[in-house]
Amino acid sequence: MPEPDDTLSTPTGLPDVDTVVTYPQGATSSAGRVLHVEDLGDGRSAVLLDVTCVHPVTAAWPDQPADRAVLEAAGTAFPVVDAVVGGIQDGRLLLGSDLPVRIGTEGWVFVVVHIVEGAGPAAGTAVRAIVDADHRAALSAGHTVCHLASLALNAALAGAWSKDVLPDALANPNFDALAIETSRIHPGGSVDVYRIGKSLRRKGFVATALDDLDGVASHTNMLLAEWVAAGAAVRIEREGDGLSSRRAWVCELPAATVHIPCGGTHASHLGEFSSVTVALEARDVEGAREITMTTTGRPAR
Repeated sequence: MPEPDDTLSTPTGLPDVDTVVTYPQGATSSAGRVLHVEDLGDGRSAVLLDVTCVHPVTAAWPDQPADRAVLEAAGTAFPVVDAVVGGIQDGRLLLGSDLPVRIGTEGWVFVVVHIVEGAGPAAGTAVRAIVDADHRAALSAGHTVCHLASLALNAALAGAWSKDVLPDALANPNFDALAIETSRIHPGGSVDVYRIGKSLRRKGFVATALDDLDGVASHTNMLLAEWVAAGAAVRIEREGDGLSSRRAWVCELPAATVHIPCGGTHASHLGEFSSVTVALEARDVEGAREITMTTTGRPAR
């Protein structure tokens, strides 16, 4: 990685273009410059860079956590205590849950907000961002198996529909997209919660298909084992380098190459896993049924 240039070449202040992000390519270090520092009023500061490798969490769909990272500037280290997506409009920076629009909304500039303790490095300072590579790799593995598990679960439940509905990337009815309540990625795996209520049944889902949870899990795990054994390649395709540029997770599964819109980070191929398995658990919640899918990816040795 090139050394940051100490001469100011990028204007400082609230930017009028998205942060350039390098984490989709797998980068865990980057050279950039501080464009803006803003006091958050709680002893912390928001630091905006022109370029960063740090993956932020998105408040609208916080499935993948933020990277663990540090900013190095002029011999001083500034640990990043959080990294969130921010938006700029009319000279105001809004971040996290205060951001009223989804990333990519026209008329907004979207930025990675590095939150640090204290004042942070001054605007105009050259900065190196360094991410905890092991933690990133573990989260990337978790995100990849999360996508795989959703596709396998959709396939296992493909016969459980009485109406035509939105298809997934393998042309199966997209139970995951239609029933998902929450999705949380953690190192090496994920936890997805689905709601089976009146709305889903009106769409044509036959809820009794989930009475045999062990059978559904067995079918899902059979497909996952086939896909992992094939060692399919994984890549991120992107339309640009800006934070809000459209990106997609692409996996070359045996039956087809699948594309899923995704802004996260991922493993580079399924050969990184010795196995990927799911466990399903059901409970009744407020007049509906809730299915929790816990996915575990075991690394290849």
